[in-house]
Amino acid sequence: MSSHKVPFELKNPDLLKYDSYIHGEWKKAKSGKTFEVVDPGSDKAWATCPDNDAQDVDAAMQSSQKAFDQWKISNPRKRAELLLAWHRLITDNRDDIAKILTHETGKPLAESQGELTYSLGFTWWFAGEAERITGTVQTPAAPNRRVFVVKQPIGPAVALVPWNFPIAMILRKAGAAFAAGCTMVVKPSPETPLTCLTLAHLASQAGFPPGVFNVLTTSLENTPAMSEAMILHPLTKKVTFTGSTRVGKLVAGLCARNLKKCTLELGGNCPFIVFDDANLDQALEQFQALKWRHAGQACITANRLYVQSGVYDKFTQMLVEKTKTLKMGHGAAEGTTLGPVTTPRGLAKAQSQAEDAVKHGAKMVLGTGKAEKNSTEDEGAGQGKGVGGYFMSPTVLTGMSHEMLMAREETFAPVIGLFRFETEDEVVKAANDTSMGLASYAFTKNVDRMWRLLENLEAGMIGMNTGNSSAAESPFGGIKESGYGKESGKDVAVREYLVEKTGTFTLEGQY
Repeated sequence: MSSHKVPFELKNPDLLKYDSYIHGEWKKAKSGKTFEVVDPGSDKAWATCPDNDAQDVDAAMQSSQKAFDQWKISNPRKRAELLLAWHRLITDNRDDIAKILTHETGKPLAESQGELTYSLGFTWWFAGEAERITGTVQTPAAPNRRVFVVKQPIGPAVALVPWNFPIAMILRKAGAAFAAGCTMVVKPSPETPLTCLTLAHLASQAGFPPGVFNVLTTSLENTPAMSEAMILHPLTKKVTFTGSTRVGKLVAGLCARNLKKCTLELGGNCPFIVFDDANLDQALEQFQALKWRHAGQACITANRLYVQSGVYDKFTQMLVEKTKTLKMGHGAAEGTTLGPVTTPRGLAKAQSQAEDAVKHGAKMVLGTGKAEKNSTEDEGAGQGKGVGGYFMSPTVLTGMSHEMLMAREETFAPVIGLFRFETEDEVVKAANDTSMGLASYAFTKNVDRMWRLLENLEAGMIGMNTGNSSAAESPFGGIKESGYGKESGKDVAVREYLVEKTGTFTLEGQY
């Protein structure tokens, strides 16, 4: 009996691939083991993929190195043309890819389409960047000398990507790597391997040589050991990781053993600040799009909502009324605007955070802070047992204080708490009172205050009367324990995949 029970139809069924992709071939795990892919909207398993482990890593890295030996000297125009061909194929198949994405992540179809629009910005952008990698020539103080700096691809890269935006994270990383002349081995999240395999299939169709883009799938259980083997493999020259700060520290430690270059895009605990003089309609519109997207499961989502006392009650009422219009349901159901969280682990954490807030005096003014009927509240339940999906109604709490878990931890769920503040100095101190520094958002019509906030908020990205600002043109990355290095943006993202060489040349003759 087939282990694939696809609950939807595709215009192009050939897009669905279930095996790992190594050097242009679809491969099983050496162990022969597989793991299940579960639809978060139903908790039903609908596909299986190879459960690779550490013994499968060497073949993928050897393939990546073999391909790199030729890819690194390929003409930048050729690399750009291949990126554009990949871009066109993804565009042509975007409706089908959106369906796959919805059944892996749970996000509504409209949001899946939105992720594709966002993701395609990276293939387009990095196609242009491929031909814009330049070095320098300098005349130094020493006589009769010239100093050259040339930039070359660093080597095979490993990408460890999360489940919340699996297409965007892969194209953001792979687009920069391929433009630079690097090859890449991707380990997708166990929750979302199929979208990655679809992208690998389309890369092959676009004409990328075998080994340039390899994919190793694995289960949650085998993820730590296989990831470690990929990072420590002697052919790996660069690692890029998006995920939690806890795991990011482990990745950084493994890279440090052999001084391997790494880029870390880690967790966020992002403040969203609304001042008395803000345009409340504008602030609410931006907040809604930022917070409830993918049921609150984004690293840059609004995690702590600070509202100045003069508009606190009014903004709370506006927020509650607007949030009530969200329609919760399976991501593929017509009209759904809020899907499930992706894992039952996420439900358990969100519920404990909401309970802790109420225990410490917060008031729940919307929602229940609990898993919904037909869902699971047990961290060990679900995962393909058909319990009905991992749902939680959007939950709003008021009267938040800084001893609560929600003030200190990232909330990856449709739960938000409102903090009242009085002064600018007070809210800046509170906003910065976190070990993380990914993004901060501020809404005010006082231009002097906005400039102070830009300089004083401790985050790698500042939204100024703006919610989500992530785009291919903008450098993406945090400070503090939200990681280091940049993805996307002009020059900086490609630079993460390059090494610089300095050449000093002495000329004969008089100058």
